[in-house]
Amino acid sequence: MTSTALPRGAVGAAHSRVEGRDKVTGAARYAAEIPFVHLAHGWLVLSTVTRGRVVAVESGAVLAMPGVLTVLHHGNAPALHTDYISFLGVPPDPTAALFQHDRVPHAGWPVALVVAETSEQAREAAESLVVRYAEEPHDVAFSPDRPDAVTAADVPHAPAVTEKGDMERELARSAAVVDAEYSTPEEHHHSMEPHAATARWEGGRLDMVDSNQGTGWVQGELANLFALDPASVRVRSEHIGGGFGSKGLRAHQVAAAMAAAHLGRPVRVVLTRRQMFTLVGYRSPTVQRVRLGADADGRLRALEHQALNMTSTTAQFLEPSATPGRTLYDAPAHRTAHRVVALDVPTPTFMRAPGEAPGSFALECALDELAQKCGIDPIVLRARNEPERGPVSGLPFAGRRLTECFEVGAARFGWTDRDPRPGVRRDGRWLLGTGTAAASFHAGTMPSTAAVTAEADGGFTVRIAAADIGTGARTALTLIAADALDTSPERVRVLIGDSDFGPAMVAGGSAGTSSWALAVTAAAAELRLLLAPGADVPPQGITARSNTADALAALPQRERHSFGSQFAEVAVDTATGEVRVRRMLGIFDAGRIVNPLTARSQFVGGMTWGISMALHEEAVRDMASGAHVGADLAGYHYAAHADVPHIEADWLPEVRDEDDVPTLKGIGEVGIVGAAAAIANAVHHATGVRHRSLPIRPDRVLTAGRGAERA
Repeated sequence: MTSTALPRGAVGAAHSRVEGRDKVTGAARYAAEIPFVHLAHGWLVLSTVTRGRVVAVESGAVLAMPGVLTVLHHGNAPALHTDYISFLGVPPDPTAALFQHDRVPHAGWPVALVVAETSEQAREAAESLVVRYAEEPHDVAFSPDRPDAVTAADVPHAPAVTEKGDMERELARSAAVVDAEYSTPEEHHHSMEPHAATARWEGGRLDMVDSNQGTGWVQGELANLFALDPASVRVRSEHIGGGFGSKGLRAHQVAAAMAAAHLGRPVRVVLTRRQMFTLVGYRSPTVQRVRLGADADGRLRALEHQALNMTSTTAQFLEPSATPGRTLYDAPAHRTAHRVVALDVPTPTFMRAPGEAPGSFALECALDELAQKCGIDPIVLRARNEPERGPVSGLPFAGRRLTECFEVGAARFGWTDRDPRPGVRRDGRWLLGTGTAAASFHAGTMPSTAAVTAEADGGFTVRIAAADIGTGARTALTLIAADALDTSPERVRVLIGDSDFGPAMVAGGSAGTSSWALAVTAAAAELRLLLAPGADVPPQGITARSNTADALAALPQRERHSFGSQFAEVAVDTATGEVRVRRMLGIFDAGRIVNPLTARSQFVGGMTWGISMALHEEAVRDMASGAHVGADLAGYHYAAHADVPHIEADWLPEVRDEDDVPTLKGIGEVGIVGAAAAIANAVHHATGVRHRSLPIRPDRVLTAGRGAERA
């Protein structure tokens, strides 16, 4: 095996987004903006009770209102087929079983759809619709001592429990022990573009224009629900204004398809911000217990990470918060475990860096506590516990330069000048502190198909069912195709977001671009074999296709991850409770960087999200009503411009393993991992007080300053 730097062409050079001009001029149309002839508009009606059943939908008066075309509900909706396993290896989202029964399992459950000639008419009628319920007592109280919490069921690629060694024996033999509980709140991923879908039926075929993270994913779900051949469903999603895990199959797509079939005309359904709080998923709150045991020199003897998350009564969703330790650190006794408790709440879902984002907060803060107990620098402690193989899998790593990330980051951040004593640095009324944390996220490459056509005009057209959710994937694929075809990016046109292009990986799990790149590169290589030197290309062009399934199946088994080091400096005013992040630095080991311009945006965006996670984000439920308090972007706080300091993000130069896949690694999620922990560790360094619950609100800083445990 050899490792060499890759040559550079279009890939590796900064390039503006190929669709950038269209987006800033309004020429790029999003799902809710595309015109349709005879378009009708649907508006979902959501339950106002948290648990019970629908007794009556009094639609008579609403049907008489101007422009109203129909009201669909459990009493008149067509039957759907929900007995299947989705693309993700789990049953479909429960809200996809739209209007199939009279049960209400949580506040904001869809109970009806009003369709009218205009959106305004549909909304007015929906707000006028009277729905009567038989209300039942509800339970939305999430806490660590729930007696009804159970061990989670295994999910694909993530067993609920892993363990080896004798935990209690190794803890008893340890010179230093950390045993602490950490918690993170319910968090929501609201993309700039709300969820929207338009459906129409033509000749028995369902055509949907949607905003989603995978057209093939949504196509398969709709085909199953409506008992159709997948070829009878086409899903298009050309421009997407963010997703973060929320844009799979949801109730609004099913509602649009159902209403379009009922009326025989196109129907559009767009969600409001308030509806998104209950219909598109969220990150579950977590309570995590971490136990670490180490020798006096900081070498781990025991690592246990237990996590509890909330799920719904209609489906289990596992937030795999205990998984970071399965990659980052090894110990003779090593245990990770997940439990869930089912409450009367919507089902959580994937949210940027699922598992790793909340899990890294707990684990990396616990490592910081252990470093202090051992009297060892936090970076030295992490380097001392670098595993040679996957701690759980036992597999070799396909590149792991986490220690180098810390070394480069420490030099740039000025870490060696840091006084390790907490609470000693001051700038006027501000206490100053610095903190660090490790980051990792799985770097997957999944089977995909692509087609590349040599056009008669000398250009090339790439067709792949990829999704650009704002990451710059369309531009990245343009650069990759240009290099693979030995041409300039200006001669390449990339068409994405159409299920008719064939199966492809979704934009998720930090596996989109790497998966699509492999398929595009393979198709381009095949096309070059078909193109005879000097021969004319026929008017219809010459097309080559690829399917990477066999090539990926033949790869050796290895642990593949992106890694990174996070650094933060904070200022804390203990008189007001205010915490300000002054600067952040992230250094990442992320393989080959296709486009430095958009890659840096992804890293900085993730780190900014880490600021929100550490200091601001928190969705609160009212125990009496079971619904959210402040279910909008005024009541749900997140980092604004004034909260975001100077953020630097950089990466290590790529080295290539000739025996492995090209070293493209997903970067959309690793930037958030460890960011909140670095900030929390910095707050401790500034004040001497540990904050083990997020967000670190001003009231918590004030309370801690009046006598919380100092560590």
